[in-house]
Amino acid sequence: MSNKVTSHIPNILTLCNLLSGCVAIYMAFHLGQTIGPLQGLHWCWIFIAAAAVFDFCDGASARGLNAYSPIGAELDSLSDVVSFGVAPAMLMLNTMEQNGTCVWLAFVPLLAAAFGALRLAIFNVDTTQTTTFRGLPIPANAIFWVGISSWIEQHGYPHPAVIVVLTLVMSVLMVSRMRMFSLKLKSFALRENFRRYALLLATVMFLITEGVAGLIWAIVLYILISAVGRKEQAA
Repeated sequence: MSNKVTSHIPNILTLCNLLSGCVAIYMAFHLGQTIGPLQGLHWCWIFIAAAAVFDFCDGASARGLNAYSPIGAELDSLSDVVSFGVAPAMLMLNTMEQNGTCVWLAFVPLLAAAFGALRLAIFNVDTTQTTTFRGLPIPANAIFWVGISSWIEQHGYPHPAVIVVLTLVMSVLMVSRMRMFSLKLKSFALRENFRRYALLLATVMFLITEGVAGLIWAIVLYILISAVGRKEQAA
């Protein structure tokens, strides 16, 4: 009986990821509205972050409980599309629209959701993505856009072309063949996890110095470290 109960824990956590993404989407349509102690913008960040935590925990629990299942794998991808593809797309769509951008141009961030779905579909059928990823992981896409929205809150809205270009870049990166290192720890050894620890430390420093906007530079650094590592392996 206990085995049957524990086998459902990863899927329950995955559904929490999905629900967090749904709430983030709702909050994306109420960015300037005060809801409880915070504005909708900040609640959107929080629920995307909660989705990321649940996404990490469902994989960790599946490994720890040896509770892998084909349904769990499919459910995980569906949840990630909502939380890390659609939610940040809605965040940027509403940000653009509220800053006077033409509604048709504001639809451009939806491309990131579409390419994110394609990236997950490729991941599901690619058996080589075990210790490394091919293309930018979709949670990194969401983290990047949370950082961008925070930068806009701090510094003001840039020209819409900036958002359009960044959307195209992130979309291409998600479906590229570029190898990205996984953030999953198999051990705590410094030598095996130097890149991971370096990225984690840098992210903390970015957050301390730049606030939530520092997440932009954390993702940029992740991409650069992955690119350098790829060149070293090729050499």
